[in-house]
Amino acid sequence: MDIPASISRTDFSFPGQTGTYKGKVRDIYFFGNKLAMVVSDRVSAFDIIMPRAIPFKGQILNRIAERNLKGVKHIVPTWLESNPDPNVSFGKRCKPIPIEMVIRGYLAGHSWREYSSGKRKLCGVEMPDGMKESQAFPSPIITPATKAEEGHDEDISREEILEREIVDENILNKLEEYTYALYQYGQEEASKRDLILVDTKYEFGFLNDEIYLMDEIHTPDSSRYYYKKGYRENLERDGKQKQLSKEFLREWLISEGFQGLDGQIVPEMDDERVMVISNRYVELYETLMGEEFSPTISNSPKERVEKNLLKFLEG
Repeated sequence: MDIPASISRTDFSFPGQTGTYKGKVRDIYFFGNKLAMVVSDRVSAFDIIMPRAIPFKGQILNRIAERNLKGVKHIVPTWLESNPDPNVSFGKRCKPIPIEMVIRGYLAGHSWREYSSGKRKLCGVEMPDGMKESQAFPSPIITPATKAEEGHDEDISREEILEREIVDENILNKLEEYTYALYQYGQEEASKRDLILVDTKYEFGFLNDEIYLMDEIHTPDSSRYYYKKGYRENLERDGKQKQLSKEFLREWLISEGFQGLDGQIVPEMDDERVMVISNRYVELYETLMGEEFSPTISNSPKERVEKNLLKFLEG
């Protein structure tokens, strides 16, 4: 089986470069008050980077994020300015706020795992008794997480954010306001594609004392989607929902005995599994974007990224 080339890591050095940051999936190159975000083909689950990269995944995430970041500028300022390569976003460098604003409209994923273990409170937010997996909450709930440099992000309550003085209450109120508005936008966009935006997360930062939306939004890596078709029937019979998200990867890992816990070994991904995951990302793209995915194919996508970004910086 021929596996298309992918970007597993980058190690660029550009003129005027002032620093770098390597995340789980994204490699960031700083240029003073600007930055270039290279979206690699790495894939993570349970906060662990999987040993093999997934062809075209970076392009898919970058294109989805580009559309959504442009689509929400009427709600909140965003960091994005341009996309000099299918795997690259370029824009303003902001000072990150070290919390992720996670919002959940439905009982799924992490919230369901907590709920099914008997917990009825998540990040200080009460969850009603008697709910089923995938059932809608009476209204969306915000369940923030600390943004970890390494290892697992951790749930944190509104009260803890204020107690630790991560941000003051006025800023937190504004972050919550933006989070609800962005989620509503995402739900409306998903509905146009006969999808349900189940849950998602947003990252914010400061630039000149103004709050900006950072990173990416509404991609399959940060968001969970259900298909509308069959949703109610599956809910009534306690069946699994058909998802558009990275949950399929998590479920496969769990079935192989891996949940990112100490001492667990990441299951081996053979070529067939790599292409199954790649094809699922293509399906996500085409469903979310309403168009066929036409990848930019390169024998060395890493060299292509370096060349295009260098040309952009010199231009």
